[in-house]
Formats: sequence, C-alpha cells, structure tokens
Amino acid sequence: MNKKTLLVSLLGLFVLLSGCEDWLDRDPLDQVTETGFFKTPDDFLVFVNRFHPATGGTRTQGDVHTDILVYRDTAPTRLAGDITINSGPGYGYGNIRQVNYLLEKIDEWEGDFEEIKQAAGEAHYFRAHYYFQLVKNFGDVHWVDKVLEMDSPELYTARDPRHVVVDNILADLDIAAEYLTPEKGDGYSRLNRWFALLLKSRVALYEGTWQKYHAGSEFATMDDPAHYLNQAADAALEIMQEGPYELYSTGDPENDYFELFGLRDYSDNPEAMRWTKMDLSQDLDSGRKLFYLAMPQFKGVTKTLIDSYLDINGDPISASSLYQGDATIEDEVIDRDPRMSQTIFLRDDILYRHEDGTEETYDEMIFDRMFDSATYTNATGYHLKKQYNNLRVYHHTQHEETPTLNYRYAEVLLNYAEAKAELNDLGEGSLTQTDLDISINLLRDRVGMPDLVLGNITFDPNWQFPGLPDYINEIRRERMIELATENFRMDDLFRWRAMGYLEGTRATGARADQFNHDPGMPLDENGHFDVFQNVYPAGYQFDESRDYLWPIPESQVRLNPEIGQNPGWQ
Repeated sequence: MNKKTLLVSLLGLFVLLSGCEDWLDRDPLDQVTETGFFKTPDDFLVFVNRFHPATGGTRTQGDVHTDILVYRDTAPTRLAGDITINSGPGYGYGNIRQVNYLLEKIDEWEGDFEEIKQAAGEAHYFRAHYYFQLVKNFGDVHWVDKVLEMDSPELYTARDPRHVVVDNILADLDIAAEYLTPEKGDGYSRLNRWFALLLKSRVALYEGTWQKYHAGSEFATMDDPAHYLNQAADAALEIMQEGPYELYSTGDPENDYFELFGLRDYSDNPEAMRWTKMDLSQDLDSGRKLFYLAMPQFKGVTKTLIDSYLDINGDPISASSLYQGDATIEDEVIDRDPRMSQTIFLRDDILYRHEDGTEETYDEMIFDRMFDSATYTNATGYHLKKQYNNLRVYHHTQHEETPTLNYRYAEVLLNYAEAKAELNDLGEGSLTQTDLDISINLLRDRVGMPDLVLGNITFDPNWQFPGLPDYINEIRRERMIELATENFRMDDLFRWRAMGYLEGTRATGARADQFNHDPGMPLDENGHFDVFQNVYPAGYQFDESRDYLWPIPESQVRLNPEIGQNPGWQ
C-alpha cells in the first residue's frame, strides 16, 4: 500500500505530501460524470472553481524570511542554507491531474465550444499556474498533459528540462489569453485575458532572467534568455496598451499608496487585477489579518529595505544632502520616498479609529511597549503598516472579512521595464526613456517622486548589484520598494542568482536605543537590532551550488531512479 501511495504522489493522484487521505480511499474522478457532471456548460465552470483559491492566498506575511522582512522567533532556514534533503515541498501533481481531467472532458464536449470557452481558458491558466510553482521549486519536472493511470509508462521516465516545461506553460497561457473574456470583470470571480497575460509576463521574465544569470551553471538547461525576455516585454506591453487597467491614484501622493492596500472592495479599482473577496456567510475569511498587522508579534521590516528608499530628490541616502540619519525612525523618513512612511508605522500614525470618532495613536498603543511581551515585540523595530486599515470595527480576533489585493497592474509596469532593461544589457534590444516613462515613472509619479532618467542616475556605492548597469540596479530597487511584502522578493533573488550578496550577512533593524527593549537583545556594532546574531553567528550561509532549487524527495527517487536529483543534492 505504501509503495502505491507514494507512486501516485508522483502522478498527482490527489496525494499532497502536506497530509491528505490516501488516494486509494478516494472516489475516482470519473464518478463526476456518473453523477451527471459535464452535461451543461455551467458544469465546467463549477469544476474549474475549485482551482480559484490558487489566485489568492494571504499577502499579509509578504516576503518573510528574505532580506526585507523577518520573524524574530523563526529562523530563515532557506535563506541561511539550513535545509535538508527532505525539508522541502512535495513533488505532487494532484491539482495538475484534476486540470488535465477537466481538459479531457472539454475535448469530449459535443456542444458549442463558445459555451465552455471561458472554462477552457481558466483550465489552461491553472495548469500553467501549478506548473510554474513546480518549476520554481524543482527546475526540471515531468510535463504531463493527460490523466495518468497506475501503469502509465511516464511513471518511470526522467524529468523534462525546465525550458521545455516553461515553453509549455507559455503555450498554455497563450491559449488561456485567447479563450478568456477580455472584460475586466469584478476581479475576484471569473478570470480574464489580461490576467493570463500578466502570468505570462511573470513566467517569461522569471525564465529569461534565470537563464541569463544562471548561464553556465547546472541550474540552466538552455541559453537563450532573450527568447523569454521578449515574451515578457510583449505580454506586459499588450496589457499596458490594450488592457482596462491603470494605477490607482486620487492625486494624494502622501497617502494613495497606503490607501490602495486598505480598501474594502476592489471590484471597480483600476489597478486590481485579482483580489480575494471575503464573506463570512460563505465561510470565507481572512483570519485575524488586521489584528496581526496591528500587533507586530515578532515580525519586522529590515534595515535593508529601509535604507533602499531614495530621498525626495531621487538620490540614494549614500549621496543625499537631505538624509537625517537613523537615530530614530522619524528621522529616517524625513524627505524620503513617500512609500517608506506608507509602508511602516510612525509614532503619530492613527492605530485605531473608532466609530464614535475617537482615535488612538501608534505611539500610545504600541511604540512605548513594543518589547513588553510577545504580542508587542517587533523583530526589527520597523513595524509593517502596508495592507493595514485603522477602522477598529474591521478588526477581529478570529474572523475578518478584510480583502487582500493579490495581483495588481503595478507588476505589469515593473515586468515590462525589467525585461527591456535586461534585453538592453544583452544587446538584444534597447531601453529608452519612453520605456521608463510608461512604466517606472508612472509608479514614481503616483507618490510624487522624480522620474528615473537614463544617463542621469546618481551613483550609489551601496548598490546591491554593483557589477550590473546603473539602470538595472535602479529598476530592481523600484521593484523591491513598490512590491515590498507582496511575495516577490525570494523569487527575484533566486532568478537573479543574487543570494551571494547575502552571504555572511544577517537581518538588522532600527537603532535599538530609541526603544524600551530587553537589554539582552543582540545588537550589531552600530547599535541596530541584529535579529539572528545568536542563531547564525557567521551570517547566512546559502549554498549557491545547491540551494537555488529544492531537492527531489528521497521517496520519489527510490520509486523512480530515472527522476534524478537536483544539483548539490546527489
């Protein structure tokens, strides 16, 4: 029984290594047909609805365990290279098998295809979505586009090269874009054409930069990054030129960025491409999202992110005449990119706004007792405010209806700018000022920051990637700041082959002497919180010859020796 159960884990016959019931105890997929499914067009939409949670997920924790956001009580083991061969995700295909089953039923449909075209488009989108996660985790994986059985020969084959799988993912997304409605919709129910193109730009950018920066290593299976970067730029540009989206702005640069993430409904929001709508009457809730944001509970933004914000003249703090130092957080935000003060709490921020009109400030409620207990203790002193809403009526200790903005138009602009910049660096295209004006500079305009101007970029001795052109460094900076805590940072560091810049470092925070803190908390030589000083005294030790991909679980290798193992894990 165990051997069969593990075998179908490879196939994805509904076994997820996180712990599900045995596949052999589950009803066969074809019972859906026997009970009357796939008889009407609506049946296909009902079936595909089960995959929709994959477009949501919480963004509250964002980029925890990267260089920009950490938990004090949980070590960033992958960042530090502190992982084992069986500590990674399972090599499971459960969701992919279900999508393949749906696509087979779509092929069998004898009615008008137009009636089920939307469901077909969503099915192709979700297969691409699930495969993209597998590629990010494992690199080479098996491309399976049909429902496999226990005796299918594909069980014992080698994995397909990652670029072959990525090409199939992009082909799926092209089909999805063709089939899906071009209507914007409400952003939380049916998918649309533009959402498929967004994922295409993301996947193509990931693979293009992966191939560029991992070229010559065991992690790259092809050396043609321009092939993918052009697709990334083209998909993004199509959304920019023809799609129904634009950046959210009310003309208030001091608040618009923050307000975007605290809205209660995104149905008509011009920037929202996908969001999670909560409804307690349907058992859909965001847990204690606002409660956890209000109470830091060990989570904290790092000084790496804080020091990356430019001043209001567009200069880095290393070259700024406006920078006031870091004695206090209030000093640090003076004359800085307004997104900084809209991402972290300041002492005079309103923490709670009550229905009777009374207000309580962050200073009186949190700051002075930040390290009094686990509830108030912040890992770094920089308390994340992004995605917060201070209306107290929305806060609950168990179940909230607080929505989450999961995918937004800002990413499209950033994907376009980066793809064009990388093509320019490869000599396969050009990055023009117009490219920046229709992408990066729109994001800067929203918050009142100066434009990024080619040929007039201030040198920063603290650039994270000093070996790269100034325009790539600044586009990467813009991406980190604009998308901070939205679950992009780890993927970005991996595809850029950039983990080496963190070797020997640790996450640090604010100056400790501005807080009433435990005197035993570790500090660095400059008096900043040094979060993992006792856990990683030599700093992070990410193994660049091994840790960019998760290992294939040993159980899978035993069952199918042809599956092989990822570099460094043999």
